[in-house]
Amino acid sequence: MNKKIPVGLQLFAVRAEVEKDLAGTLGRLSQIGYRGVEPWGHDGSSMNWKGHDARTLRRMLDDNGLICCGFHLGTTALTDNLAQSIDFAQVLGNRFLIVAWDKPRMSSVEGIGELAEILNRASRTLAPLGMYCGYHSHDFDAQTVDGRIAWDLLFEKTDPEVVMQLDIGNYASGGGDPVATLRRFPNRARSLHLKEHGGPINSVIGEGAMDWPTIFDLVDTQQNTEWLVVEDCNADGSGFDVVKRSFNSLRAMKVCG
Repeated sequence: MNKKIPVGLQLFAVRAEVEKDLAGTLGRLSQIGYRGVEPWGHDGSSMNWKGHDARTLRRMLDDNGLICCGFHLGTTALTDNLAQSIDFAQVLGNRFLIVAWDKPRMSSVEGIGELAEILNRASRTLAPLGMYCGYHSHDFDAQTVDGRIAWDLLFEKTDPEVVMQLDIGNYASGGGDPVATLRRFPNRARSLHLKEHGGPINSVIGEGAMDWPTIFDLVDTQQNTEWLVVEDCNADGSGFDVVKRSFNSLRAMKVCG
């Protein structure tokens, strides 16, 4: 890749470690070389995460030289709790409010239209603040709804500023084609999730069936990606071995320094 895009980690990948010692986990990730982290599991109803208030969380990030490169949220964070979600994000220095999943809405054309409107409204509120909202893929997002791929329907209905946080491994596991999707929606993957698919248990990027050279070429030439976010992990979210191997694999591919 010609672009040097910072690499973050979705903290769900080390969730068992986060629950034991959040500060220590952040320190380990910084030592590995990650530049950012993306927490998960928040609905915007509070200014706390994992028992820590927003300012304490920001101090932990700053102490370890890490950036909050996104936050995985429930859809209500963009509807009922948008104002507080913005306040929380701004304290953390986070510009990306990403809906982690919404299977009920993604299961019908009507629901997809409703989710698209939620994302569009939030995006227009966030734009003057230099912030973005988006949606993260799971396997079910690659399924067809009334003969069309649910993911395609959503991003055809959303404004260009709404982030298409395609999760390479998740989308492929549902039968989707990540390469074709990146080509179909240029300049939408401002944040991109990296996860292997088709390899052995605990395989990391470069050890499975994904066409990483083509994916990174598309990131380089057709996307406006600001963050690459790794989510390879042990099944129970314990340990740092897999996330370290993932980062080292990206380094060997010259994706990161």
